[in-house]
Amino acid sequence: MLPFFAILHPEIYLNMTIAALVSGGVDSSVMLHLLKEQGYNPTIFYIRIGMKEADHFLDCSSEEDIELTTWLARHYGLKMEIVPLHKEYWDNVMAYALDAVKKGLTPNPDVMCNRLIKFGEFEKHWGKDFDKIATGHYATTIESGGYTWLGTAKDPVKDQTDFLAQITYSQLSKLMFPVGNMIKSEVRAIAHKQHMPSAHRRDSQGICFLGKVNYVDFLRKYIGEKEGDIVEMETGKVLGKHKGYWFHTIGQRKGLGLSQGPWFVVKKDTLENVLYVSNGYDPLAQYGTEILLADFHFITKNPWDDLAAPRHITFKIRHTPDFTEGTIRQDGNHLLISSSVPVSGIASGQFGVVYDEKHNICLGSGVID
Repeated sequence: MLPFFAILHPEIYLNMTIAALVSGGVDSSVMLHLLKEQGYNPTIFYIRIGMKEADHFLDCSSEEDIELTTWLARHYGLKMEIVPLHKEYWDNVMAYALDAVKKGLTPNPDVMCNRLIKFGEFEKHWGKDFDKIATGHYATTIESGGYTWLGTAKDPVKDQTDFLAQITYSQLSKLMFPVGNMIKSEVRAIAHKQHMPSAHRRDSQGICFLGKVNYVDFLRKYIGEKEGDIVEMETGKVLGKHKGYWFHTIGQRKGLGLSQGPWFVVKKDTLENVLYVSNGYDPLAQYGTEILLADFHFITKNPWDDLAAPRHITFKIRHTPDFTEGTIRQDGNHLLISSSVPVSGIASGQFGVVYDEKHNICLGSGVID
């Protein structure tokens, strides 16, 4: 369905130039179909970020992706361009990720990829020539009070607003999310009906450029290994050895090599290279109710202006369909979330993503300190 403005002024709306970011997956494929169905003729862009180096290739599924994207271009009679952003991705996103991991933090490369690469470098060199940029993200935009806000998707399981929580207002104002008001089964149904090659393709997992490369192998190559102790938090007893704190995240259960589990990582001492763990299916040590956020970024604006007093919100600290209720207030140079219930796996370096009380609008995010 066309927006109200399009119904009033179809001659203006349908003449908009649109850059469609297509990955070859089912979501961006159906996004393209929906744009064509609404009367647009977008230009297809495939962003290539898989890293090639002299001694190895971080094998993204880019060749298959490009074949699928090329099929779409031919099928719909659209222009297509492959955009090489390998260097920009490495210099910005992976430099950030590796630096964070070395410090014992838990980065989120996909969040920074959206802000710095897909809607940053791409906009600077290609997107600037278009009125809008369309993607297959599960998100929406909401017009309210004279502003554009980042809205959550119809499908709570597939909602990707947490990955978009660092984009700028100028970036948001230019974005279109055609599949944001659909649930995944509806998207796949369209793909099947249109006989798209991506109809049966599985959703991508993990960091957007690693492809078939194991994340642990990647860290081993670029950071190395260093043996350290695994210590029980409650008793101080040394339980075993690990090969570097950077291979482990807060809340991690698998890959510790300890018997009589389950064991969870609850703390990392980066100076001494020590992992602290707690035993049990739900150890209290992995829970907390206060989350301190540094460098908080409001996408559109601060809806409250004054945060001296606590304001009611919902929030996420990881990619999940569930929202947690809480309050947020100013705490010095930080914002402090007080959760209504204890939450597990509060990992420094991850993003705390803040929503309105009804979790309809993603307000922004900050780095967990």
